[in-house]
Amino acid sequence: MNVHEFGDLLKDRFGQNLAGILKRAFSAGGAAALRKNPALPIPMGKYDKIDKPLSDVFTVGFAKADVMPDNIEKKKYYIAGYKAFNPASGVLDPMTVSAVWIDDNSGRGGVVLVSGDNVGLLSNDVILIKKSLESFCRETGCRSVNIMSTHNHAGIDTMGYWGPLPRTGRDEGFMKILRERVKGVVMSAYDDRRDGSLYYGAKEAPEIQRDSRPPQVFSKTLTRLRFVPNDGSREIYMLNFASHSESLLGKNSLVSADFPCYIRREILEKSGAETIYFVGAIGGLIRLKELDPDNIKSTQIAGRLLAETAMSIEEERRLSPVINILKQEFYVPAENLLMLAAVKIGIMKAKKYAVKGAPLGWALKTEMTYLNIGGLQMLLVPGEIFPEVVYGGYLNAEESATGFGPEVNPKPLTEIADDKELLVFGLANDEIGYMVPPNDFLLDENMPYIDGGHDSTGRRHYEETNSLGPQVVPIIGKVFESMMNIVGRG
Repeated sequence: MNVHEFGDLLKDRFGQNLAGILKRAFSAGGAAALRKNPALPIPMGKYDKIDKPLSDVFTVGFAKADVMPDNIEKKKYYIAGYKAFNPASGVLDPMTVSAVWIDDNSGRGGVVLVSGDNVGLLSNDVILIKKSLESFCRETGCRSVNIMSTHNHAGIDTMGYWGPLPRTGRDEGFMKILRERVKGVVMSAYDDRRDGSLYYGAKEAPEIQRDSRPPQVFSKTLTRLRFVPNDGSREIYMLNFASHSESLLGKNSLVSADFPCYIRREILEKSGAETIYFVGAIGGLIRLKELDPDNIKSTQIAGRLLAETAMSIEEERRLSPVINILKQEFYVPAENLLMLAAVKIGIMKAKKYAVKGAPLGWALKTEMTYLNIGGLQMLLVPGEIFPEVVYGGYLNAEESATGFGPEVNPKPLTEIADDKELLVFGLANDEIGYMVPPNDFLLDENMPYIDGGHDSTGRRHYEETNSLGPQVVPIIGKVFESMMNIVGRG
């Protein structure tokens, strides 16, 4: 994400009083809303669980579609990349959406996972997609639809930040196409379903990732769920890997799906398998190294290397046909002044809720979903989570920006789950920005959320300007602990 150019625009108009003006305005509005229309409490979710498989097979289907407007050469569409007002100058490869239907044949209905080559979808768009699939869910018995993004910085803007500020970069015609294509691939994945077996395997990828912010903690592992149909038809790979999809970098103005495109192409060409790709814990900021001076070649090389890694996984375990699921909605306080301003003037489309205890009175409603597929635990999180929040390895008091140690942070998610293999899927059903550990959360003293702060070592704290606030990570930890307590009780 990137809000800085919007901040510069507002600073030019309001000067050094900008932060105070915004804070007073949103605090007053939040207090009034709390009196008149406070948000309703959110009940705890129910764990949809069986203990033993009721079938010998999974039923799985796959579908994909291009998501490109017909008038890409005639109309301005903005690249959701590194800077605002970067109109697309052409197409390197098409943005796509893919969907996979997975059913354990327990009679409870299937689960749908969708992945789109976009920078992220806010909850409003996800809700619209899910509403469009309500009749599909009734007819098929589908019990869960989950819409994820690859955080692609070479795709058409789906959030609004990268347009001709202060106007939005979202094109409603394109968003309609995107929502319709997602609906279409979900329905087609259901039509494609076949019986077979599901295998889980993992392998460490080549040394091609980089972590631009301490601590140097990230997952090097590429994980694969491989569906093998009984009828001998094509296999389906479901991949998860931790990296921003931004190998084309900031000078790019071509629409592309970035390196995930070349993962999928290489696997299809070499193995005949179709692939759906998901991102893991990418916050803080995990991306791929430049593997060639030519960014296009570098992107293609990265895709091929990761495809080769996926195809070379040998150690697998067969998963029993059980899918247990728990969805939990919750509120996250919205303290980011620029994000609130972007919502207020229509750059971004999000619904605010008046919530008691939120510093400005405002919060967003989001969600996490826990899946257990044959003993494999998975957590779908609504943004760009820092890897240390998942795996541990927080900065100590001497290293952190605040001087506090790991004790002010929540337990890492793998500890909460008591499972080092916990798979985390980022940008799931929402994009709430970066999830920064509290002990290293630093804001600029004069322009919080507008300018990036610098700590005593001179280290710039960019990600905080693209976060909802310091309460996000503690709330994620607290909600996940509550979810795992429900899971433990069965």
